[in-house]
Amino acid sequence: MSTAEIQPASATADVPELVVGFDLDMTLIDSRPGIQAVWDLLAAETGVPIDSELVVSRLGPPLTWEMANWFPPEQVDAMVSRYREHYPSYAITGSLPLPGVAESLAAIRALRGRTMVVSAKYTPSVRLHLEHLGLDVDEPVGDLHGAEKGTALREHKATIYVGDHTADIDGARAAGAVAVSVATGPFTADELRAYGADVVLNDLTEFPAWLDAYVLEQRLEALMRRLSSYDQMVVAFSGGADSAFLLAAAARAIGPANVVAATAISPSLPTAELEPAARFADGIGVRHLTPHTHEMEREGYQANSGARCYFCKAELVETLQPIADEFGITAIATGTNADDAIAGFRPGIRAAFERGAITPLKDARLTKAQIREASRSWGLETSDKPAAACLSSRIAYGIRITPNLLARVDRAEQAVRSRLSSYGVQNVRVRDVGETASIEIDAALLDQVDHQVLVDAVVAEGFPAAQVDPRGFRSGSMNERLKDPDKYR
Repeated sequence: MSTAEIQPASATADVPELVVGFDLDMTLIDSRPGIQAVWDLLAAETGVPIDSELVVSRLGPPLTWEMANWFPPEQVDAMVSRYREHYPSYAITGSLPLPGVAESLAAIRALRGRTMVVSAKYTPSVRLHLEHLGLDVDEPVGDLHGAEKGTALREHKATIYVGDHTADIDGARAAGAVAVSVATGPFTADELRAYGADVVLNDLTEFPAWLDAYVLEQRLEALMRRLSSYDQMVVAFSGGADSAFLLAAAARAIGPANVVAATAISPSLPTAELEPAARFADGIGVRHLTPHTHEMEREGYQANSGARCYFCKAELVETLQPIADEFGITAIATGTNADDAIAGFRPGIRAAFERGAITPLKDARLTKAQIREASRSWGLETSDKPAAACLSSRIAYGIRITPNLLARVDRAEQAVRSRLSSYGVQNVRVRDVGETASIEIDAALLDQVDHQVLVDAVVAEGFPAAQVDPRGFRSGSMNERLKDPDKYR
């Protein structure tokens, strides 16, 4: 098997996967109008005087329980069946999502989590509601009430359960999940709190902010526990936001005297990165080393196939190993985060894994956004630093990499950045695509700047020709030029 086909084996994370369960009625959706319509229809068909307003004021328990309030025991099953026959036609279209639903589901996705619905409602009806409203839920489960919900929550390893009813708190408790209550159903916030909810929110509009803060706290605690388990550590420190945060966290966890920051010097490192990296390391009091790496001597790297990063990371870890040995350090850590782990083709992650490097940020499930948020709260200057991949990522796959090509790209990018400094530019890439260069800048700036000025600046640094990409900066855009680009995402 070629290195291009190798992917890193999954490792056990230090925190459980984020799985959030939701109740349906009056938690995610206001189903009262539709449900009331079905009960009114049953009343008309049977002649039984059903107070449908009372029915919808106490949604939550199983349908059979409510039906028993209006029909004798021997008729309950038949009435339930009749109710379910009418439900798809009369109850689905009248239901609306409650405020904050879309944002709550999106917040879970952003944290790389999964979602499920666990409801006392008939499972096919649960699915119909979700499909009709376009709610993206991974696992819909019905026909469970109260503590019984804990069965499905445990099966899918839910860590949080959100509901509007005291019975939903019972379900969360049965699963060992955090019980989050929203006061959008039959119980007030005080009643839910008194019953034992861990968290009480007015409605789901408050959920994303709570979730972000809660999950970040959990993941940071896991990170610090992991880092504290080592006496000493070498951090592969590129100077970017991820490795800078890891370095700062390691210094906090085990003390700066026990942490070594190693920034690899090679033609692939943009020259502007070294001085800020040294300043950052000095600012937190850790020893900063600048070993030279020689990835240019590796044929697989120079050949510049889709697996180029494998050879680069192999060279990096193999260069850091003797340094770790010299200091008696057993742990070499990289700044790989949770987003990197699911981003598709990442041969460099495999190379580091094979050589024993650890990935504390990934193992704590910390996303790029969370790392930036935590960096801001710690006052780290790298919190908003734009992504800065190595210079080789600017050379189109298949073009043999040389120090001269890398130096040309470096000069061209500095030239473009200098001409855009007054615009507050964040991202600049000059892509070497052969006989010409493709200039990528923040999309928001495309209509504000003179493209010819940028083209002239790049040509002046040695490119035969250049053009500004009308789509703007895109991380990993070189993969679009591969024969099978989806393989490398």
